[in-house]
Parts: sequence; C-alpha cells; structure tokens
Amino acid sequence: CNDMDNISSIIMFTFSGLDESWTNRLIIFVFTLLGFILTIVLNLTLIVIIILHRTLHEPMYIFLCNLCINGLCGSTGFYPAFLYTLTGSNMISLSNCVLQIFVIMTYSLCEFTNLTVMALDRYMAICRPLHYQTVMTRVTICKLLIWLFPCGTTGVSISIMLRYPLCGSHIDRLFCQNWALIERLACQEDIVKHIVNGSFFVWFNLLVAFLILCMSTCLPHLIALVNFIILTIFDALFGSRDGPKVLGKLMSVASIVIPPFINPIIYGVKLTPIRTQIKKHFQQIQS
Repeated sequence: CNDMDNISSIIMFTFSGLDESWTNRLIIFVFTLLGFILTIVLNLTLIVIIILHRTLHEPMYIFLCNLCINGLCGSTGFYPAFLYTLTGSNMISLSNCVLQIFVIMTYSLCEFTNLTVMALDRYMAICRPLHYQTVMTRVTICKLLIWLFPCGTTGVSISIMLRYPLCGSHIDRLFCQNWALIERLACQEDIVKHIVNGSFFVWFNLLVAFLILCMSTCLPHLIALVNFIILTIFDALFGSRDGPKVLGKLMSVASIVIPPFINPIIYGVKLTPIRTQIKKHFQQIQS
C-alpha cells in the first residue's frame, strides 16, 4: 500500500478460490450447469403454474411466485459468472464484480423480505382469519411485492464499500462478496464497517424471531426459513478470515445455490393446489 495511485487503479480481480485440474473443472462445470438448468426449470414451473391458473391468484401464491422470481435472479447472479470462471478465466472486472455483489446481496435481502411477507400472510390467514380479507388487499399485496428496501439497502452498502481503497486484487472466494472485498482487500478498516455489520445482525435477529413466531403456523414456510437461516449463519461463521477455507467457500456458495433449488420442491410437494396443477400438466403432456 505504498502507492495510493496504484491502489486506486485496481480495476481487475482474480478469483483464487478454485485451484483444480482441468478434469475436475470439467466435472464441476457439468454438475454446475445441470444445477443451473434444474433451478431454472423448477422455479419457472411454479411461476408459470401460478400465473396460468386463476385459482392460484391469491396472496400466498403471489408471494410464492415472487420468491421463485427472486431465486432466479440470485441464481443468474452466480451461475453464469461461475461457469465462465470454470472455463479457465479467473479474472473479473471491478464493474462486473460490483454488479454481482449487487445482484447476490439484493437476492439475499429479498429472500428475507419475501419470507417475512409470507410469514405475515400465513399468520393473518390462520390466526386472524376475520381480518385477513381487509388487511391483504390488492393494494397491500402490490406494496409488499416492491423490492425497494432490498435494492436500497444493497445500494447503500455498496456505496460504503467503494469508499475503501483496495490493497489487493485476489479474491479468495468463488464469487464476489461485499465483506470479502472489505475484510480481505481493504487497506484499512473503519468504524462504518462495524456499524453496518452490527446493524445487519440486529435486524437479522429481530427478523428471525418474528419469522419463527409467524411461520410456526405453516410447515413449508418453516422449512424454507430454517434452510435459509442455517446456510446464512454457516456462511457468516465459516466465511471469516480465520475459518476453514474450503468449508467457507462451500458454505458461501450453498447459501446461494440451495434455497432457489429447494424452495420450489418444498412448496410444489407440500402445497396441494400447486401439486395438483403440476400433476394435471404432466398428465396432459403424457397424453
């Protein structure tokens, strides 16, 4: 960090999180591509089913459709860049790295807000059925579907991140992460970083308490919630500077890959109306 001009001129980063032979890269590429395709198919199936059938045009299924759309966004933010990395190019520009951070961080926050809204919907439907129709109006649903809060929070976080001069260009991860750039590449730490992290975890803990209270009324939502929370916590724990590197890399990827893949399966199997419509469509295709 002797020359600030050289620090500020860093516009390319190198991923050093994947040091594998070409044979292993090919195997990983095939399974990654298969996972990406399956994730797209599973989420699109639920989205199309919900859009086509008017009987599913209810708040619960509209929010589920939004959850699947968010899953597609998160997967698109990770898979293409990772597949490109597997072809041999470990380089990524600063602009593309910031874009990936924005997409993935927005996905993570949207996942929390989506689960929160779905929890509120199930809580009102089961515990306050007499007030459900007056509360969950079309106007309310449209307001709850707005992604303004996650996008705004992500934008503020990235603007804070870009204030830090960078002393390195090697990212010891499989994709760009906000805290990976700040903690590992920033020349100095700032009180702002700790304030942001502290605020996030306070908000996270309050949200978890609310979600567990509300989602205890519906098993599929509780499964989706626990799955996402466990992966997020493990990512935070093992993604630290002193944590096991291999495990940290796997958990950081798992928190992006698993929820978009598992959520459509959970809701497609557990929710009878969706399961029924899927069976009808498969029967029509077979006949």
